Amino acid sequence: MSDSKNSGSKMERRDLLKLGTAAAAGFVAKGVMGGEPKQMPGLPNNPLTPNAMPTRNLGKTGYQVGIFSLGGQSALEKADNFDVAVPLIEKALDLGINYVDTSARYGGTEHRWSEQYFGRVMKTRRSEAYLATKSHDRTRDGSWKLLERSLELLNTDHIDLWQMHALSRMEQVDESFAKGGAIEAFVEARDQGIVRHLGISGHADPDVLIAAIERFDFDTVLLALNAADPHYLSFKERLLPLAVEKEMGIIGMKIPSRGLLLKSWTAPEDPDSRYAGTVPGTLNMTEAMRYVLSLPVSTVIVGCDDIPQLEENVEIARSFNPMNEQQLAELEERAEPIHKQSLFYRNWKG
Repeated sequence: MSDSKNSGSKMERRDLLKLGTAAAAGFVAKGVMGGEPKQMPGLPNNPLTPNAMPTRNLGKTGYQVGIFSLGGQSALEKADNFDVAVPLIEKALDLGINYVDTSARYGGTEHRWSEQYFGRVMKTRRSEAYLATKSHDRTRDGSWKLLERSLELLNTDHIDLWQMHALSRMEQVDESFAKGGAIEAFVEARDQGIVRHLGISGHADPDVLIAAIERFDFDTVLLALNAADPHYLSFKERLLPLAVEKEMGIIGMKIPSRGLLLKSWTAPEDPDSRYAGTVPGTLNMTEAMRYVLSLPVSTVIVGCDDIPQLEENVEIARSFNPMNEQQLAELEERAEPIHKQSLFYRNWKG
């Protein structure tokens, strides 16, 4: 992947109701809405992106994505955090970010705060951002219900990228691809012009995502990559080459491992926290981002706590220069002593 430096309106409620009814009845894709599938609008365009940071191909999608993108966690998943989250998203677009990622799970499955925050901004700036969200349901009907609500919360009539969220076990792949499984909803939504591209995500076991990719020609993969990765169930060694071979859009996540890789990390005082007993990391944020961006990824997504943190990450992307093999190996060696805490999301055995 080479670097280069250089609206939809809200869906009518009656159409959404038709979608829900069709999903429940089990109708076949193209007859659901009545008539022909709707026309998907052109790809989003943030005119600030080419001058803000290098861009790369998002696989074969035809989209040029900035190498730093905004993830929907951290400040963007906290409850009732509109005063912080909405200005942060607005600032991200102002800084040239052109890809944003959220999920039906972020901020809780009841309120879905993250989608709410993005929806406030998408209401007026939908055409500036490639919008990605996810479904964690492994069934067709359940996935349709999540998508219907995503469209409402995000104030849009289409999603640019809909992803199967957090595939971590083989049985989840089997369920998703069985009769009545999630893949049916994904294909139907794409064929109806409601969803532009389809993807998968995961951070627990590369073989699980490999199994899914071998069953279906997904457009993108969202995978956990950081300097600790090579030390256990390596996505870099096992999954990344396959994604490159298939020319998928490759989105890196868990870049600083929620801060656990960073020298600035401080363990919480709460003894019941999942992060209790952790120690400071061994990298800074520039090193963490440069490591992943030096791999054949399209972009990286990072959740931010505030605007200064967002601005710092955009600046790292703007001034990015790739690491060589020796530099990458040195960071991997530095991450080894803290690899277990930094890979807390892996399927650890024993």
